[in-house]
Amino acid sequence: MWLREELLKSIWHAFTALDVDQRGKVSKSQLKVLSHSLCTVMNIPHDPVALEEHFKDDDKGPLSNQGYMPYLNKFILDKVQEDFDVLEFNKMCWTLCYKKNICTKNLLISDNSCFKVWCIFNFLSEDKYPLVIITEEIEYFLRKLTEAMGSGWSEEKFASYKFQLNIKKDCLNAWELIELVGMIYFSKGMSSQMLSMGINEIFQEFILDVLKQGYMMKKGHMRKNWTERWFVLQPNSLSYYMCEDLAEKKGVIVLDRNCCVESVPDKEGKKCLFIIKCTDKSFEISVSDKKKKQEWIQAIQTCIQLLRLGLPSPHREARLRRRELRQRQQTEEGNLTGKMKELQMANENKQRQLEAMRKKMEEAAAQAAIEEHRIMKTQLDLQDRYRLDLEKEKMVRQQMEEQVAQKSSELEQYLQRVRELEDMYHRLEEALEDERQAKHDEEAMRKLQDRLLEEEAEKRAELEQIHLQQQRALCQTQAEKQELVAEQLAKERDLQAAMQQLETLERERQGALQQYEKVSKKLERASNKTKTWKDKVAKHEGLVRLIQPGHKGPQRMTNWGPASFTDAELEMRKKSWQESKNQGAQAQ
Repeated sequence: MWLREELLKSIWHAFTALDVDQRGKVSKSQLKVLSHSLCTVMNIPHDPVALEEHFKDDDKGPLSNQGYMPYLNKFILDKVQEDFDVLEFNKMCWTLCYKKNICTKNLLISDNSCFKVWCIFNFLSEDKYPLVIITEEIEYFLRKLTEAMGSGWSEEKFASYKFQLNIKKDCLNAWELIELVGMIYFSKGMSSQMLSMGINEIFQEFILDVLKQGYMMKKGHMRKNWTERWFVLQPNSLSYYMCEDLAEKKGVIVLDRNCCVESVPDKEGKKCLFIIKCTDKSFEISVSDKKKKQEWIQAIQTCIQLLRLGLPSPHREARLRRRELRQRQQTEEGNLTGKMKELQMANENKQRQLEAMRKKMEEAAAQAAIEEHRIMKTQLDLQDRYRLDLEKEKMVRQQMEEQVAQKSSELEQYLQRVRELEDMYHRLEEALEDERQAKHDEEAMRKLQDRLLEEEAEKRAELEQIHLQQQRALCQTQAEKQELVAEQLAKERDLQAAMQQLETLERERQGALQQYEKVSKKLERASNKTKTWKDKVAKHEGLVRLIQPGHKGPQRMTNWGPASFTDAELEMRKKSWQESKNQGAQAQ
């Protein structure tokens, strides 16, 4: 819920812009337009009759801020809900007031950047009207701006500016702060784009309550796929968008006191995982490295802890602490000033008492001199008669001298006490100066320590990257070695199998040679038998050949003379012999 004081600051700017004569009063028609605009942007039902009834006793002339404030509280601010767009509200108030107070064309920043500086002014300004921002808050804002731009902070330049500012009024209004930032007095050497980016970063932190933002991978609930989203962490939610321009919002994770965030081991090829457990569902998220994972987990845990404790966002808490510290310092300075005034008044009282005592002593001395003169004058005549009186007078004089000496010693003691008090005052001033110097040295040491920690974190990240690369190289080398060993074993097994096959083939070759030799011998015997058989058949057929009419064709001649049969008969005999041979081979 937005604080009422923050909303009133923007409305005060709009009301002041409508006050053209600067008399603290605005016409009723303008207030009607302002009220209707406020109700529109804050999603509140507008009742035009309520304004007329509220100011029915004051129909003459314009209305003052004191008269408009009860209506604003009762009919608008008391009905505000959390569902309105505060940026739209601020832009409406900014539109009403900025053109009448500043010319942005003379500045080196855009109108949008001027609007953001105006919002930051409303956030850092004191809760007093007219609104101003004091020197401490100006220094805090400029330090944050230079850090956001990545430039160094010039303490001497700000000290010079602070001295000039203290001579005038020791504070700035909104338009003077915009001119200070827009003229780039403390950011020389930086481009207007860098300045706008720095203003936007502070605007997101202070006004939009953005605690952290960046790209991360989120696992889907339906398709279980991993997609990259731009995440924006706020005190009570973690929103994610398509990209960093925040144009397309994809979803939001609502944080409450029952949520928790835990680290998750690497799985599914994703590293640096953590899970956000809410009441209804859980969200698995992956980041690029362990440092970002730890930063995101710590930031989300801080938001959940703040929700459990009911505390505001960190920068709002820091603003309250700065204001409380300033109040304590002012109180201590007031107490010290009061004590110094009391000591000064006591010193003045003692001085007055001493002056009175000195006058009394002078009067007593004068009276004593007169009395002594009178006694000396009468002593010539009454020396004998008043001898005793003279002795008494001498005794009285001695007593008075003793009193004077005692008063002188008391005066010396009082002066010594005054000198001691002055020394104590000087020592107190030196102690305060030492304390301020110690605070300054402590701040410098803290910055040096932060810078050393950042360098150590960067070096540690580099070492982790080198370690991861070495591990990946070792894993790749081991994998290649294992593949080579497996390939060598497979080749050895193939070699052994080939050797076995070679031995088997050698044995089969030996067997085949033996069979070949056997078959060769059988063929040789068979050829011998066949030759013998052919000779016998030739002889037998030549002897028993029948005498038949001769063929008209040419007679076939053989090695043994004229053939006993023709070529056709020879072909038929070859065919029959070949068939009988084939049948015998099949039978075997």
